[in-house]
Amino acid sequence: MGLFDQVTGMMGGGDAGKFKVILTWINEQGGIQAILERFREKGFSDVVTSWLSGAHNQSVSPEQMQDVLGTPAISGLAEKLGIDVGSASQLLAEQFPKIVDTLSPAGEVAHDEDLLTKGFHMLKDKFFR
Repeated sequence: MGLFDQVTGMMGGGDAGKFKVILTWINEQGGIQAILERFREKGFSDVVTSWLSGAHNQSVSPEQMQDVLGTPAISGLAEKLGIDVGSASQLLAEQFPKIVDTLSPAGEVAHDEDLLTKGFHMLKDKFFR
């Protein structure tokens, strides 16, 4: 098990492999900024603001995730994770707000690094100061 796997496992107590798949998939969708813009376009600006603000994260339903991101995109994630589309939507509804919140400590997500690199640096800083 690599360092990234160990750190992500410590962070969420879950499957680090799934975390890496989700981060890679987010990059494939154009990155966090592109996904956040889709949420804003669909009328979820207040929800996005809650994820970025450090305040309580407003939740979204699996159905809302599917509406914003589209079934084909979520199907691609489901295939990579080896789960059905409903489970992938549920996983995203639970994890995407946390990922955005964690990667935006100053209220915005940096544009200068890819998501895997940013996630790794954030986790390294959190656990290895």
